[in-house]
Amino acid sequence: MANELSVTKIRSNPKYAELVRKRSSFAILLTVLMLTIYYGFIMIIAFAPSFLGTPITAGSVSTIGFPIGIGVILSAIALTGIYVYRANTEFDNLTKQLIEGSK
Repeated sequence: MANELSVTKIRSNPKYAELVRKRSSFAILLTVLMLTIYYGFIMIIAFAPSFLGTPITAGSVSTIGFPIGIGVILSAIALTGIYVYRANTEFDNLTKQLIEGSK
């Protein structure tokens, strides 16, 4: 019973609504960004494969597709880092405020 009261108290706290709203909208933004990057790369593979097969320089074995593919992977790592940073700062602070307010 006490646990149910704590859950109800936390859910009725405006900080909880703020946390859920901020975290959800930020996660959706990063998801859309990553899907755009990934599916943009896939669309280039599907509709313009010769572009990705173009050598970086004349006589080069490496093609433009290689650094672009690496960029897709690095963008996933960077976006994950951005989320972790914001989660460890802003979202954790809101969570601590909620916990303190529910005591």
